[in-house]
Amino acid sequence: MAEEASCLKARLLEKEKEIVALKNKLSQLEKVRSSYLLELRDKVTALAPLKGKTALSNEDIMRYSRQLLLPELGVQGQLNLSKTSVLVVGCGGLGCPLAQYLAAAGIGRLGLLDYDEVELSNLHRQVLHGEESQGQAKALSAASAVRRLNSTVECIPYHLQLSSENALQLIQQYDIVADCSDNVPTRYLVNDTCVLSGKPLVSASALRMEGQLTVYNYHGGPCYRCLYPVPPPPETVTNCSDGGVLGVVPGIMGCFQALEVLKIASGQGSSCGQQLVMFDAQDARFRSIRLRPKQAGCAACGENPTITQLGDYEALCGSAATDKCRRLNLLSRDQRITVQDYKSILDNAISHLLLDVRPLVEVDICHLPSSVNIPLSSLEERKSEHIRLLQERICQLKQQMAGDYRLPVYVICKLGNDSQKAVRALEKMSGSEVDDIAVKDICGGLMAWAQNIDPSFPQY
Repeated sequence: MAEEASCLKARLLEKEKEIVALKNKLSQLEKVRSSYLLELRDKVTALAPLKGKTALSNEDIMRYSRQLLLPELGVQGQLNLSKTSVLVVGCGGLGCPLAQYLAAAGIGRLGLLDYDEVELSNLHRQVLHGEESQGQAKALSAASAVRRLNSTVECIPYHLQLSSENALQLIQQYDIVADCSDNVPTRYLVNDTCVLSGKPLVSASALRMEGQLTVYNYHGGPCYRCLYPVPPPPETVTNCSDGGVLGVVPGIMGCFQALEVLKIASGQGSSCGQQLVMFDAQDARFRSIRLRPKQAGCAACGENPTITQLGDYEALCGSAATDKCRRLNLLSRDQRITVQDYKSILDNAISHLLLDVRPLVEVDICHLPSSVNIPLSSLEERKSEHIRLLQERICQLKQQMAGDYRLPVYVICKLGNDSQKAVRALEKMSGSEVDDIAVKDICGGLMAWAQNIDPSFPQY
């Protein structure tokens, strides 16, 4: 029995060695397989621009007949469109009309990238989305609308935020990139990725009643960094959430982007490679400014570029890479109070001045009844009529106070950004142009008040 047991143990050890050897072989085969699949994927990606129709079907001819009649496009131009891929970064006010017209024109492959979800405040300008799309991912909502328009276009939605980790992998898969973002970090990220990948970048912006468009990194032209080597201070940047926009303005600029993309994709070429096209909706006027050429010392596309890989663009720009309202942090903690703190001040009837520093157009939308409106611009420019109003109000309140105390002044705006700038402006005036005051801003502004104190207060 002992001899039989010893024999079985020896056979068991041999089998265990065989299993280990088989596992090692399987692991090696998996590595070879993974390497092969990666190589195959790269080959497919490299060949993707070469794919496309070699002839138009009867359905194609009917669908695109009106643009086929154009000598500038013709059959070959239409075939070129079908072989071209475009990545749209941002499915908002610019990206919606852009994607719509690219799909309608028969672009071959359309990537739609956006991290955000549809909100009610989007619908006046982001025309691919509807009321029923609220809460849906913008990329998926836009893709669904595009497919309903033209099912022959390959449409790929990306519900994610573009970052240094994924930008190269995504952008290298497309022939042309359209920047429809609304924040500075993303503009620098998209630009640098396009330069590293050798892709033309069709970029547009829209704010209030104005729009701009340029084509970067195209046929030896400048890139975004050639024109803006250093990001602007974050407190000087305004987006649609802060400054507003008439919905049709990004619609016009998005259509203009589609025009330039289609010209490049069809083989006509763009004339905006060294031009900044500016649109003034108030006067219904376009004008074009010739830009300086590609800069030899540009950090991205110059003769000796220092940007050879993607970095931290939020740190570079000092702001978040989102289209949401930015949050500034200009003051120390003891210079700010919460909306809950301010509610307690009201409940205890503590004498103070509430200063609303929003523009009058926003005050007309909603305001707290006890507030005095003096716009931030008036404080920064020290407009005499508003300074006098402020002095009079401070004097009246001080007369009501017992004792010689500094008058508490609380500053409010929509989100708590302009109120911080106003605190700085008032501190410079304190003791000279205005009586001695103790000034603080209210964190989060009126939108924090609506969310945390009074749900019936309007949000905008």
